[in-house]
Amino acid sequence: MLYEHHTTCKCHTCRQIESKPEDQQKHILTSGSSRREFLRQAGKTTLALGAGSLITPVPASALLEADAAAHSREIKLSNTVRQGKATHITLLHTADIHAQLLTHDEFFIENNQVVYKKRGGFAVLKSMIKSLRAQNPQHTMLIDGGDCFQGSGVAALSQGKAIVQLMNNMGYDLMLPGNWEVVYGKEMMMKDMFSYNCPKVCANMFHQTNDAFNGDLIFPPYYIRRFGNVKVGFIGYNDPLTPKRQSPAYSEGISFTPPEKNVAKYIRLLREYEGCHIIILLTHMGLAQQIGLANKALVKGVDYILGADTHERVREPVAGVYTKVTEPGAFGSFIAKLDLVVEDGEIKDQSYALLDVDPEQYPEDEEMKALVEKARAPYREELDRVIGKTKTPLVRYYVIETPMDNLITDAIMWKFKPDIALSNGFRFCPPLVPDPKTGVADITMDFLWSMLPVDSEAKRGTVTGKQLKDWMERELENAFAKDPARRFGGWVVRFKGMEVNFTINNEAGKRVNYIKVKGKPIAPDQLYTFVACEREGDPDTTICRMEDVAKPERLGITLHSVMEEYLAKHSPVAPKLEGRATATDAPATLLTQLMGYGYEFR
Repeated sequence: MLYEHHTTCKCHTCRQIESKPEDQQKHILTSGSSRREFLRQAGKTTLALGAGSLITPVPASALLEADAAAHSREIKLSNTVRQGKATHITLLHTADIHAQLLTHDEFFIENNQVVYKKRGGFAVLKSMIKSLRAQNPQHTMLIDGGDCFQGSGVAALSQGKAIVQLMNNMGYDLMLPGNWEVVYGKEMMMKDMFSYNCPKVCANMFHQTNDAFNGDLIFPPYYIRRFGNVKVGFIGYNDPLTPKRQSPAYSEGISFTPPEKNVAKYIRLLREYEGCHIIILLTHMGLAQQIGLANKALVKGVDYILGADTHERVREPVAGVYTKVTEPGAFGSFIAKLDLVVEDGEIKDQSYALLDVDPEQYPEDEEMKALVEKARAPYREELDRVIGKTKTPLVRYYVIETPMDNLITDAIMWKFKPDIALSNGFRFCPPLVPDPKTGVADITMDFLWSMLPVDSEAKRGTVTGKQLKDWMERELENAFAKDPARRFGGWVVRFKGMEVNFTINNEAGKRVNYIKVKGKPIAPDQLYTFVACEREGDPDTTICRMEDVAKPERLGITLHSVMEEYLAKHSPVAPKLEGRATATDAPATLLTQLMGYGYEFR
């Protein structure tokens, strides 16, 4: 059977052309609902057609994007929209850009294989945004979901200021602070966020001070936008676990509350008193937490949760019990596009797609290109300095173990020679892929700032085997808690010198099957030394969230310096997955913490 089309479409044209495959193909690809159904079916089956088929197999994501683009055109041309009876609204959503200014290597899974493509870059992103706005110029809104001005050298060295100027030029209409917006401290976060030209929104970040601001919200809790006669309300939420996930000093003076504390109140306010026809939650909490929220009756009345934080690439909205959830990937590599047709205050039609920020499709915007060059100029010489080379891709997308963090822990082990070297379960930093001609890629200081956006001091401590196991159980709970609200949003902590095997689906405190140090099972009372990065604001006896550490010692050198020394001596490096951490119920290449919802990262 050539297509599954006839199982879903019995239109007159299809019956007439059933014996003419070439006419059937043309009809499918040019008709309305029948074409959309075909594309959806093709996306699900990945068009597994053999040689000699009438159409060439293409990635399912490309088909879904084509479907969404075609559907968007249909919405625009629909009679109700043209006659003014309905309003066509387009929401463009980015998040977790992490100040990645330049086009970079990006990681994809196609036909169960890893492939890398060039994506992103602020100049490409702006060109794409201008193109998408032109499709619905009166009713398009551009939104960012946080973690924007942290994650690169320019961001760190300007404390976010340089990135804010670029985002203003991009023309955003609404901004939400993310968990990393606090990285330069509360005062700098407020200066950067309030420098955005557009409104800001967040309903769960409060001043915790000894002045008149104490107890007040730092940002407005909600924002209302009119599209013709349609009112859309946006309520914002940052991750309430931010003070635990980041160094505590970063969020000093800020208190966070869970969305459950006030979300129902604001939904009612927007619906009953502000008269909003559509309500959107703009959140930066991670896909698991956001789906957990979507399953709670408190959010009844919300049409969508536009989520962020875990860099997930949601290509079809994930349906919770009460609303749908999306996330738009990371690093400026993608834009999520949501089209809604609203008639008589109700959504009558909708279309969603995750679109690649592709430099081959969108030429760089010259104005933005010049602004990026200007932003980099004060730091260019230092940031472009090559400090090493790699023969294998430096990638951080895997949940359990990553080549990038194996490189970092290799360097820590080489420099300090502890029993165990640790690196936090960070998820930021796009890949770095060797040039196929030279076989290597240059590691620059700019890339080092992307790997380690905070240049923390190295710190040593001593713990017992029992402490080590208990800590590992807590870290696994942070990553895989059955209650989504308890997941930190980071991945499994990284290490060298230690082998850990665990079972994700076991109960909390019972996931670790074994831990070995130097090839031997740990003994509960034996002492082990480890080195990790210092977290500002933690007690002196806490290192990498491991508490009651004996003999804590700051080592007087930062991780950036350690990396530079290591690369100078060992380049070219070739880190890869080694099985330092393994799970009995997940592959080494696991790409998401969210399982059981039909979601797949690709």
